[in-house]
Amino acid sequence: MAKQKSIYSCTECGGQTLKWQGQCPHCQVWNALVETIAEKSVPRFSPVSETGQVQNLSTIEAHEEPRYPTGVEELDRVLGGGMVHGGVVLLGGDPGIGKSTLLLQALSYMSERRPVLYVSGEESAQQVALRAKRLALDVKAVDLLAEIQLEKIHTVLSERKPTIAVIDSIQTVYSEALQSAPGSVAQVRECAAQLTRLAKSSGICIILVGHVTKEGALAGPRVLEHMVDTVLYFEGDMHSSFRMIRAFKNRFGAVNELGVFAMGEKGLREVKNPSALFLSHHDAQVAGSCIMVTQEGTRPLLVEIQALVDEARTPNPRRLCVGLEQNRLAMLLAVLHRHAGIPCYDQDVFVNAVGGVKITEPGADLAVILAVVSSLKNKPLAEKTIVIGEIGLAGEIRPVQRGQERLKEAAKLGFKQAIIPLANKPKQPIPGIQIIAVSRIGEAVAQMY
Repeated sequence: MAKQKSIYSCTECGGQTLKWQGQCPHCQVWNALVETIAEKSVPRFSPVSETGQVQNLSTIEAHEEPRYPTGVEELDRVLGGGMVHGGVVLLGGDPGIGKSTLLLQALSYMSERRPVLYVSGEESAQQVALRAKRLALDVKAVDLLAEIQLEKIHTVLSERKPTIAVIDSIQTVYSEALQSAPGSVAQVRECAAQLTRLAKSSGICIILVGHVTKEGALAGPRVLEHMVDTVLYFEGDMHSSFRMIRAFKNRFGAVNELGVFAMGEKGLREVKNPSALFLSHHDAQVAGSCIMVTQEGTRPLLVEIQALVDEARTPNPRRLCVGLEQNRLAMLLAVLHRHAGIPCYDQDVFVNAVGGVKITEPGADLAVILAVVSSLKNKPLAEKTIVIGEIGLAGEIRPVQRGQERLKEAAKLGFKQAIIPLANKPKQPIPGIQIIAVSRIGEAVAQMY
């Protein structure tokens, strides 16, 4: 038997090379080349089909694709209203975070209205049935296929034509046309491409479950995220019962949407008021605590920012952030010293976003600064006060997006005062909340005294 020829494929870009190298010659990523079996060449060109004919864009009739609600409101919010006809969704998350539980709950609801199929490549049929029993789900109309061979899965999907199909997970599926092992770059890329092609041609909604690496990124080639229509990440601390699902790509809806769940004995439960998760309930106002309103997609969330400032015992004071960007904290402390006259160069500064939420927008700058000043001076902010605003290097306070929606969310939850950028000051007063508009960092700090 002839010896199989091996090549090295990049896990990041999918590029191939004949020899192993420490750095991929295509995308320059280090330690990304893995050995795979070279596949036999196939004809690259085929006759043009009817769907490949050139058309004038103005003659194409555009219409909205029908959506299928999943029965889980938080999941529908992230998807943009539900599953789309012929859409492909990639759901990633850490092991044991609740991906299979969430999808089984959604299929239980959707099976009452349309045919569904659950393809399990990681668990046996008995294990899936045991989970459904433990969750007390009605799965009488849910069809199950325990299979990892792509050709058999493709045949079943083509014959049964379910409206919704779940592939759990894409890393376990393999094609007989390729000789590499399941989970390899070539297998994941080919299986995802074939399933995506089937979804587009038959109108089946397919949900692919993907593994993640230790860095939290989806395992496999990056082209996998480009193939699908929607990319969702299921996040959460394994030591906490709360889970969050985010949309990082969505061709049929908004990105950066957030859905919040709580894990219980009966599976995942939707959290209707997620702001309550990210607020600590103090008996009285404490120093170093500041409430801000962040924007996750279309949803405003109230998050508590806590700061602890203590005298440094080492020559190099520590700067530590949890849920916020650490380099931005160093910049904000420099701005605070330069434009407000409050030095922290001899202080250890620790900042935390309560509840394990990750804040990436700059609208938290002002809240971080006021929390730091509050802890440094040991002076709490006024009760029922929220703070929003971005801070520039010149000490100016810049506006944030969707300021009106943030203020209305704070007023709805009973907050009485808001310190906001001058450019975000509403033209009409918002009932129940007093607006304090500031344009410089010194003005904002002065509101604490």
